[in-house]
Amino acid sequence: MELQAIREQIEALDQELLQCLAKRRSLALNVARNKALSQGHVRDTGREAELLMKLMEEGRELGLDPGYLTRLYHIIIEDSVLTQHAWLQQGDERGQLAIAHLGMPGSYSHLTAQSYASRRNCALQGLSCETFQAVVAAVEDGKTALGVLPIENTSSGSINEVYDLLRHTHLHIVGEAYLSVDHHLLVKPGVSLNQLKTIYGHPQALTQCSSFLHHLEGVTLKASASSAHAMQEVAELAETTAAAIGPQSGGALYELVTIADNMANQKENHTRFIVVSRDPLRVPSQLPAKTSLIMATHNQPGSLVDALMVLRSHEINMAKLESRPMPGNPWEELFYVDVLINSASAQWLAALKELNAITRFVKVLGCYPDERIKATHAPIPEMKIET
Repeated sequence: MELQAIREQIEALDQELLQCLAKRRSLALNVARNKALSQGHVRDTGREAELLMKLMEEGRELGLDPGYLTRLYHIIIEDSVLTQHAWLQQGDERGQLAIAHLGMPGSYSHLTAQSYASRRNCALQGLSCETFQAVVAAVEDGKTALGVLPIENTSSGSINEVYDLLRHTHLHIVGEAYLSVDHHLLVKPGVSLNQLKTIYGHPQALTQCSSFLHHLEGVTLKASASSAHAMQEVAELAETTAAAIGPQSGGALYELVTIADNMANQKENHTRFIVVSRDPLRVPSQLPAKTSLIMATHNQPGSLVDALMVLRSHEINMAKLESRPMPGNPWEELFYVDVLINSASAQWLAALKELNAITRFVKVLGCYPDERIKATHAPIPEMKIET
């Protein structure tokens, strides 16, 4: 069989796979509708494990590697769960979803906003903003329904400017999203690494790629308002000695090509984004929920421990604890806390009452579905040892 004929068969199979994946996602929405009526939980990890085990056995008979199938179905199951989360959270209304984000089309924030809208069967009506403050202001002023803000990265840590904005805004966190960040060094076609004199990038991207950039001699680093700004600047420059740090898909919008990738200091480089709205969200009881809050403890020994013991006594798991200086109060700190509980539950309301009694203040920033999807694992068959 000629190579072209083989390629045509592969492309035909890829089209079938796309149709099957779309049909599977549609069936996942039907599952969500059924569970909304029965008040059932989205996940049945026992059934997922049985399904994965069955698929591995059937795949082995077809000559497919179990590890390959496991990785593939982890992605498929994750998509199914997140799709059901999105439907239960917002329903199946179709239309446009207006979201403010940092940077122009092609930035990491824009890609996250696009993914968030897509999961809700909506087309993105994006509003590009120059700063995090502008994103918040766009939602506060009613220009958009939602805003997307990066809040922490596995490589560079917390984004303190966003934490500080959350203290003063009346917006509510209504969602979160995780983006795998693969930084690419993007240039005009024909430019090589040894020709570079200037590299543009968002400050977070420059920090996350500091080890790679440190080994480039004679190169000046310049901060940009966003990764999209960096890519646009390089695309519009007359000279061919500049590069931008950004996503490969964004680079394609500006006709830039990759000359280096996997540049981050940590290979597992993920950014967590939060979604903010003027109105709070009621999270359905069948979804795993996360509640974010700010609290200020009294300036005395053991006050933070006392607050954390309240969470422990009510059996509330804490996912994150972040401290920030309190402006105007030297040596005093605010604490940003994520807890794994629905803010409408009696368990949380009782804990909140106790926290209010022993702290200077508590501000609940929002309650939203927990988007961290744990991978399903098939049970390991028991080994029989003959004696």
